[in-house]
Amino acid sequence: MRQLPPLHALRAFEAAARHLHFGRAAEELHLDSTAISHQVRKLEELLGTALFHRRPRPLRLTDIGAQLYPVICDAMDRMAEAIASVRQEPPRPLVVSMTMALAAEWFTPRLACLKEATRLDIAVHADNRPADLSGGGVDLAIRSQAGPDADGVWHHLFDDRLIAVGAPALLERSGHPDGPADLLAMPLVHYHWTSRQRDALGWEDWFARAGIIRRSLMIAGSFSEESHAVQAALSGFGVALLSERLIGDRLNSGDLIRIGEHHLPMPSFWAVYAEKHPRRADLDALVNELTVMSGRGLPRIARTGA
Repeated sequence: MRQLPPLHALRAFEAAARHLHFGRAAEELHLDSTAISHQVRKLEELLGTALFHRRPRPLRLTDIGAQLYPVICDAMDRMAEAIASVRQEPPRPLVVSMTMALAAEWFTPRLACLKEATRLDIAVHADNRPADLSGGGVDLAIRSQAGPDADGVWHHLFDDRLIAVGAPALLERSGHPDGPADLLAMPLVHYHWTSRQRDALGWEDWFARAGIIRRSLMIAGSFSEESHAVQAALSGFGVALLSERLIGDRLNSGDLIRIGEHHLPMPSFWAVYAEKHPRRADLDALVNELTVMSGRGLPRIARTGA
């Protein structure tokens, strides 16, 4: 007979070691952090050795904990894969995470075609914070950044740039500007970028790149959410600097009109998922169709983490 500790104690240890945080492990396993700590303590008592350094913070694995963790993690992954292979119920929806603006303006209008093309059940997780791909709640993340990180499988979807746009009604009232300098006399919509990848993107940078000496700008309104800036531009509230990819459908329909040819480069958009995801074939099919919809043909895998 195998001499094994209780499975719930091993699960608690694996989650805590993966997150290096009892609280996040508790959220994943739908417990409280006290229960996780108690189960890890019980496992340490059974093994007769400490698995974590709890002080000083942050939480760290001991040498024994670091030796045990990859073995337990691999065993959990193998059990999950084996159970998924024999389970008869339909697979759960693939959860795709992205910013709220991307979900509203680009992804959701393409969702029906995406589901029809892939025959996959897809759930949208809209959140401006980067998704944690290690916890199992999100399967695929669409991120805007300069390049891939070391972890995960990254596919380049498309490049992007910031352009100045306005509603037809606004341009009729104010007169269509001939160049960047004309925008100094127009109401401007400001969006506060929260991503570290985009901290230099704004009207001041836009005018500076156009060679216009900075002066006071007529900011009509400032927004902390990108989709609200889109709605402000659509309503004729002011001229906005927006992602060309994000509002491509609005430009094609004539709801927004591009002003001039000047633009600011933006970080590219990437699709990323965990290296050991059990449904990698489904994710590859999903990413392939996303790339086709982006007009780039087949996806290019940029980097695969260990």
